Amino acid sequence: MCRSIKTLHNFTPSATDEEIRASSLQFVRKLSGFTKPSKANEHAFTHAVDQVVQAARQLLDSLVTTAPPRDRDVEAATARAKAVGRFSS
Repeated sequence: MCRSIKTLHNFTPSATDEEIRASSLQFVRKLSGFTKPSKANEHAFTHAVDQVVQAARQLLDSLVTTAPPRDRDVEAATARAKAVGRFSS
């Protein structure tokens, strides 16, 4: 489940709200053990996702680095190459 959570810091362009929300959703899913909560838990689940989104945005906005920004296309190509090596027979 958490394999869907990707590093969002130090990319050009910066992480989008959609990327932060997707990572937050995966985090709350992992913590709760639910991929989709019941109607009784839906409000608590959604509220938790919203809080994690806020915390993640604050974290990403406050982090500093001297490293050059990473390129999304290069990172994606590297991940694909690793996957080929891992899953090829």
